[in-house]
Amino acid sequence: MNIVTIDKLSIAIKEKLDIDTLEAKKFANIVMDFFGYEDRIIDNSLNQKDRKLFYRLQTQGLLFTERERITLPNGRQWRIHYWLLAKKNIFKYSNNQFLKEKYKNGRKSLSEDVYSYISNDNWLMRKNSAF
Repeated sequence: MNIVTIDKLSIAIKEKLDIDTLEAKKFANIVMDFFGYEDRIIDNSLNQKDRKLFYRLQTQGLLFTERERITLPNGRQWRIHYWLLAKKNIFKYSNNQFLKEKYKNGRKSLSEDVYSYISNDNWLMRKNSAF
């Protein structure tokens, strides 16, 4: 499974929030300070300012929430709220930004560069099967 890094998260934040790199890196550091190596954290660990950032990132699809109900020994129900990293979206948006940066100079278009990822064996296999 892929690991969300500060760099990947900051690129995704920059892409989705349309902010500068330094601010995106600051937000990514705040988020990753809470998550560390975990995929899920409890909502109670956030203060009001951090929770506001988390809600902002949730609206952009970079974080999401889930709830769990447990029964206490006295019979009462207790709800626990969690925040989770939307890894699929984080990787998707960070890769999109990477590709935009790579091709913004206009040297090669993205569609032209697709062919460079095809190995020589695949090219030869296609050539031999065509005849």
